[in-house]
Amino acid sequence: MKSFISHSREETIALGKCIGAAAPSGAVIAFRGGLGAGKTTLSKGIALGLGIEEEISSPTYTIISEYPGRLLLRHMDAYRLRGDADFEEIGGPELLGVPGTISLIEWSEKLQDCIGVETAFIEIKMGSDGERRITLSGAWLEALIP
Repeated sequence: MKSFISHSREETIALGKCIGAAAPSGAVIAFRGGLGAGKTTLSKGIALGLGIEEEISSPTYTIISEYPGRLLLRHMDAYRLRGDADFEEIGGPELLGVPGTISLIEWSEKLQDCIGVETAFIEIKMGSDGERRITLSGAWLEALIP
């Protein structure tokens, strides 16, 4: 587990670009963090690192959005789901870990049973001064932070 402190939206986007550029095929990243913590901002940076120029928005209402790039980005949001059963009902687990894709799951705390052991985790906590403490867990993610 390694941490990164972001003092601005630009630093969060830059970290995301680094993650997107390094992401292996089939990667699954589970985001954890409160409302407004910066999960979608980091996702936008990851998309840029994957060569995606399309505007990335929060998939809160669509649940799953897809964007073609170096890898197909599957941006998922479990906020409106009641848990693993809802995710299974929409076919979510079948979309995870597929070669040629990367899956980002916001509000992953709601999907304890659907998230596999190979999943990488990013936890974002807001500080009182507006900075973000971004904690990366997973070998390939941790390797990005010196």
